[in-house]
Amino acid sequence: MDAGEIPFPLEIVIEGTPRSHQGNPAEWKARVLAEAQARVREVEDFGFLDNRPIAVTIFYFPVAAMQGDVDNIVKPILDGMKTAVYPDDSLVERVLVQKFEPGIQWEFSNQTEQLLNALALEPPVVYIRVDDDLSWRLVS
Repeated sequence: MDAGEIPFPLEIVIEGTPRSHQGNPAEWKARVLAEAQARVREVEDFGFLDNRPIAVTIFYFPVAAMQGDVDNIVKPILDGMKTAVYPDDSLVERVLVQKFEPGIQWEFSNQTEQLLNALALEPPVVYIRVDDDLSWRLVS
């Protein structure tokens, strides 16, 4: 990372239900943008956007069984982070999205502070991690 670049990984926690094209995506994108801007300010005073390739991880913790498809929440989240985390979502090379519905057993082996914060909140909660680690390019 060069001086002044936004430090990755960048983790964002948003309380609420992500909205897709079936809900109100403009409102959700604005909320993602506001949360992303606030998080960037917390970790870097004068960060600037650059053209590093990135990966995005999205974990959704719904309050009940999810209505709709998990892939429908991705685009509004990626679009919402534009201008706050990256200049354009064309820089996103990889997206991992997973829902964690109530009643299904799961366990995280590595928990960052922000992931712990997300897990401590009452659902619905969205955890987002943006990373510039290029290890995802090593396909086995």
